[in-house]
Amino acid sequence: MEPGRPAVRAAGALKPATRARLAQALVLIALALLLAWLARNTLANMAARGIQAGWDFIGDAAGFDIGEAPIAFDAGQSYGRAFLVGVLNTLRVALAGIATATLLGGAIGLARLSRNALLSRLAGLYVELFRNVPLLVQLLLWYLLLVEYLPDPGEPLRLGSWLLLSKGGLSLPWPDEGGWSLPQPGPFAVEGGATLTPEFVALWGGLSLYTAAFIAEVVRGGVLAVPRGQTEAALSIGLSRAQVLRRVVLPQALRVIVPPLANQYLNLTKNSSLAVAIGYPDVVSIANTALNQTGRALECISLIMAVYLCTSLLTAALMHALDRRAAIRER
Repeated sequence: MEPGRPAVRAAGALKPATRARLAQALVLIALALLLAWLARNTLANMAARGIQAGWDFIGDAAGFDIGEAPIAFDAGQSYGRAFLVGVLNTLRVALAGIATATLLGGAIGLARLSRNALLSRLAGLYVELFRNVPLLVQLLLWYLLLVEYLPDPGEPLRLGSWLLLSKGGLSLPWPDEGGWSLPQPGPFAVEGGATLTPEFVALWGGLSLYTAAFIAEVVRGGVLAVPRGQTEAALSIGLSRAQVLRRVVLPQALRVIVPPLANQYLNLTKNSSLAVAIGYPDVVSIANTALNQTGRALECISLIMAVYLCTSLLTAALMHALDRRAAIRER
């Protein structure tokens, strides 16, 4: 071939893009065949051992009650509805934990950057303490404090004007017909309002405090990633430090903060599966109960995996959209 002359593709040779697609197709076919082989052998082994398989049990009566259900449920209703209750309980605590951990983690992350030495060191102590103690230990600790050391529901602690905390849980105002229903101490229990159970409060608080320690470091790293010259330039034109943080630093830091923040949201949602340790009826707890009663281990575990896979993919998609929006605003 003469120097400088482009190479001529041999007759019948595939383009690089075509070869790449062909290789991907072959990998997918091989993976599908492997999964089919594994499924066939698993079902054959289960049948040989007399282990039932299938999803027909979903319509059967569950035969157990659920202590905390966001929708109506009783023991005569189906396993399918019981799983739905578990999924809703998982989403409820995950969304509440994400909101609280974001606010608390953001505040602590900014506090670590404060020029006040005491505030900065206290924020650093919080991060090191909660980040290095296993989450399961923290959940058990908060649950023990709630059910053992708080006063009885008849004599609750007051947190502000309308929040009551006792062994019965956290009572708070709730909308009712014609206005708001306010919790008030009764002779034996808190009356009025809505009450979050000790299991929910312990799980919510534990997940929030634990994840907030990691979010604080994400926020701190994102703020430090903004060039110092940006802050100095904003201060030189007369902006206050609060205005600099809100209008200059945070909009630029978001592009650094959002991707690792998505990982923390995913971790919080998956960590909610530890609810079984303190008796909160999330999807894992209800699936375990259904597994013990029906023996359908493969189906129950598959359902748990599907729930967490779907929630993780949805969270990742939403955070990706937020990341793109933050990047567009920065440009």
